[in-house]
Amino acid sequence: MVAALIDGKGFAERVRARIAGEVAAFVASAGRAPGLAVVLVGEDSASQIYVRAKGKAVLAAGMASFEHRLAAATSEGELLDLVARLNGDKRVDGILVQLPLPPQIDAGKVVAAIDPAKDVDGFTPQNAGRLAIGEEGLVPCTPLGCLLLLKDRLGDLSGLEAVVVGRSNIVGKPMAQLLLRENCTVTIAHSRTRDLPGIVRRADILVAAAGRAGLIRGDWLKPGATVIDVGMNREEGKLRGDVDFAGASEVAGAITPVPGGVGPMTIAMLLANTLAAARARAGL
Repeated sequence: MVAALIDGKGFAERVRARIAGEVAAFVASAGRAPGLAVVLVGEDSASQIYVRAKGKAVLAAGMASFEHRLAAATSEGELLDLVARLNGDKRVDGILVQLPLPPQIDAGKVVAAIDPAKDVDGFTPQNAGRLAIGEEGLVPCTPLGCLLLLKDRLGDLSGLEAVVVGRSNIVGKPMAQLLLRENCTVTIAHSRTRDLPGIVRRADILVAAAGRAGLIRGDWLKPGATVIDVGMNREEGKLRGDVDFAGASEVAGAITPVPGGVGPMTIAMLLANTLAAARARAGL
């Protein structure tokens, strides 16, 4: 068996093209473009790359981009003041504060200060709570993109056994909530899980988001499983996923590559969330 490749890049391009058309319709109705404000604090190289990519995607979709680049020495109070101004800015529909933040700033406090209606990352306690209890809200971009790839590949997910390896607030926990909403039977595993290979081997759907390169081996997988690899680990100048791609490709039914799998979907979902936030604020 050779696993089918799940083309996240191609899927994301189609999503972005659809969103661009919907943005044009929004502009015609609302008389303005949806606006996304991105805040970058410091000189983290990976964050700079992400912010550039997000800015290009926002402009390509016909949206307005507002970038705020702050020095690494910026205080928590200064950043909170900026968030408050963006909350009140009528041009801004979405606010994204790029993580990680410098050590003098409490990221949780900053995220909690974002207006939930503008929280296009889906990280505020209000949006996390809405997802947990099954109410509508803005959902974190990476797990939302993973879900779309799974539904495109498998259709109805009801009754499938899903294992999420990783328990972060950014991917693992919201991914589990989304899969529960699709009527999957969900297990969250992590670094302290006993018999991790045995847990993984039960999965019809595996979402790997542990942040450890090559953690999951091919012989851990259930034959025919669908594997979504969220890992973005840089080793010797190359990106590697959390799954041993070569070994997994001999067992899985389908798998996302790294790069070119989940990453492009994250940016596409950021655009989707920004448009959804703009529509809600405009009453459209």
